[in-house]
Amino acid sequence: MRHVVVMIATSYPRFPGDGVGSFMEPIAKRVAARGHDVHLVAPWHPRLRRQAVEDGVFFHFFRYAPASLSVFGYASGMRADTELRAVAWAVAPLALASGIWKARRVATKRRATVVHAHWVIPGGVIGAAASGRLPLVVSLHGSDVFVAERHRALGGAARAVFARAAWVTACSDDLRARAIALGAADARSETVPYGVDTIRFAPDPAARREVRETLRLGDGPVVFAAGRLVHKKGFEFLIEAATRLAARFPSLQVLIAGDGDLGPALADRAGRGGHRVRLLGNQPQDRIARLAAAADVIAVPSVHDAAGNVDGLPNFALEALASGTPVVASAVGGLPQAIEDGLTGRLVPERDAAALAAAIGDLLRQPDAAAQMGRWARQRIERDFGWDRVAERFEHAYDRAQS
Repeated sequence: MRHVVVMIATSYPRFPGDGVGSFMEPIAKRVAARGHDVHLVAPWHPRLRRQAVEDGVFFHFFRYAPASLSVFGYASGMRADTELRAVAWAVAPLALASGIWKARRVATKRRATVVHAHWVIPGGVIGAAASGRLPLVVSLHGSDVFVAERHRALGGAARAVFARAAWVTACSDDLRARAIALGAADARSETVPYGVDTIRFAPDPAARREVRETLRLGDGPVVFAAGRLVHKKGFEFLIEAATRLAARFPSLQVLIAGDGDLGPALADRAGRGGHRVRLLGNQPQDRIARLAAAADVIAVPSVHDAAGNVDGLPNFALEALASGTPVVASAVGGLPQAIEDGLTGRLVPERDAAALAAAIGDLLRQPDAAAQMGRWARQRIERDFGWDRVAERFEHAYDRAQS
């Protein structure tokens, strides 16, 4: 069945290669590639550089405040991914009202058949209010469920959205279970993990040489990680692991790409541990892929932060597996769904720098076994985590929502 989809998001890559909300672009474009009309409704942002239509996706950005106060969405409304900033609370009523008006107008004008809202808070709130009699599909990505669990009023809003939703998807089983605890119907929900661009993220000997030459890495072992610099990414434990590995691997270098509220604190911690850890700042997706190909090991040291927040299933973890570089990750959230310990990667306890260092060291000491692990990981990603398969499952969700 062909659908006209109003897709509501509060993060989307603001320009080609932007890492903010990077998974949203292939979701929208692959759904459009399956023959559906996709109209994406999202907040305006000062850094937006998008055409009106790209690869079958029609963009409808709504303004709600002056540029200096445009902090709704795009990972800018939360502090360290745990607390909503005061200014975000202040502009939220305006943003919600503008988003509802825009989504309702687009749905009416384009004769939508389904509304697909991403992030139950706030996208689901916009979708529930704007959809009218149209079926509503809600997709969950992690921090949205966390804020609903933590704040009573937002939890109530999430329960109301789940009651209105015809279908709910989550990017991991853990996230789905937490959504059910908040009121999502077990029988009307499913896990739909993210996909991966296996062309962009792939073994690339030429990129490996170029990156190592450009960054003057030499032939020593390189560990790479990427993500927003917030507590739930666990980068402080990776920095401690690097210190533990220094005696056995004196030429080891750890590269961390990303920016965020913890940037200064992590830079200070890295500086106190010597010069083996380098913070690269925000990097475009193509560069992330090349850095992944250049590394000997990729680390995804996710944790439950002090507030209890944890990633659903970090898209970078899937990208790392697709790169063919062996991966060490924490056994939290959806990561055990994507990584079979000892076969397609290594899983270690969260917040355990010693275990993280030991697993990285094992892979560095056994390059042949590590390479085989990377090959198996890529094979599994190619089989189970293609974006076309993800888009197909969203298509089925639209069909179920209408039944």
